Amino acid sequence: METLFHLLFHSYDPARLSEAISHATAPAFILGAVAGFVSILVSRITMVIERIRHLNDIADEEPRIHLKSDLPRLRRRLVLLNNATRLALGSGVCTSLLLAVAFGCAFLGIEHVYGAASLFIVAVALLGASLFRFGQEVTIGISEADHYR
Repeated sequence: METLFHLLFHSYDPARLSEAISHATAPAFILGAVAGFVSILVSRITMVIERIRHLNDIADEEPRIHLKSDLPRLRRRLVLLNNATRLALGSGVCTSLLLAVAFGCAFLGIEHVYGAASLFIVAVALLGASLFRFGQEVTIGISEADHYR
């Protein structure tokens, strides 16, 4: 047991760990941005679900039954928001994994540049795809039917 402990901590280099901390700045900012973005997406999902529930409560004999024609658009918005949320969460997972790999490799004295770069590219691509889906949702987000209860 002492040998394993000695092997792990003998290669420990504070300068490498310090370098990993400085390299973690960009992924940490992305992780914060993803968290805020997911919060926005979830609040929009909640808003759309509430609108769908409200429209589903309209009885067939009410004069505002025509508002139910907006349900397909709302369902499409919900699908887009759900896709955007999943992609953003994937970006957050990749970014978290990137940080864990970077610090683990720095701690063990293993080179991590290519793995970290790959994870960073995947995380940014997933975030970009999520923003694209969110943009699609925003383009169909407001309708005349939204002005009525």
